[in-house]
Amino acid sequence: MLPLRDSQPALTRPLATLALIAANVLVWVAVQLPDLQGSVADGGYFPCSLAGSCTAPGLPWPLTLLTSMFMHGGWGHLLGNMLFLWIFGNNVEDALGHVRFVGFYLLGGIAATLTQTAVTLALQGDAAARIPTVGASGAIAAVMGAYVVLFPRARILTLVGVVPVAIPAVFYLGLWFLFQLWIGSFSVLQPEQGGGVAFFAHVGGFAFGALAAVVVALRRPAPVR
Repeated sequence: MLPLRDSQPALTRPLATLALIAANVLVWVAVQLPDLQGSVADGGYFPCSLAGSCTAPGLPWPLTLLTSMFMHGGWGHLLGNMLFLWIFGNNVEDALGHVRFVGFYLLGGIAATLTQTAVTLALQGDAAARIPTVGASGAIAAVMGAYVVLFPRARILTLVGVVPVAIPAVFYLGLWFLFQLWIGSFSVLQPEQGGGVAFFAHVGGFAFGALAAVVVALRRPAPVR
């Protein structure tokens, strides 16, 4: 189900969200397109490097926790992630403020990557741990987790097949989370069916974002109109 827009109006100009989108696009165009495989080797995150069973070929692994979340595997990967970031990011940025939103986004991405790392090292073995991880989806999942806590009654205009349907955010994002958990569990049992997607990064990022929105005292935006 592809989201098109949400019903929650932004109260401020989403400068941080726009800057994050621009950074992702810039890294893709300027760094990755000229040498996709080389850029992933240099800036991608290798779970095995955290366990000490391999040495990352590029940057040290603590730094790749950050660099990998601004990298993507293709145009579809990039554009899909940026669509979700644009739809859900501006309202969470309203609630957190520009600077705090960036910090939240980065911490959410790190939490997502470490969640996937724990699952990979514990259940999927060394071969899977040697596959580099790239993508902003873990950090964006954290944004989505915060969104569902802050704006559960907002409506997400969604393409169901070819028909646009307005779905309450709590149902849309709740179903999205359950799907990630289900298909992620299936991919652990049959890794070849996972399609190279880090589903537990989505699960970990979403849980981090939802918990942060509950625990941290946030300025509540205006009610949904």
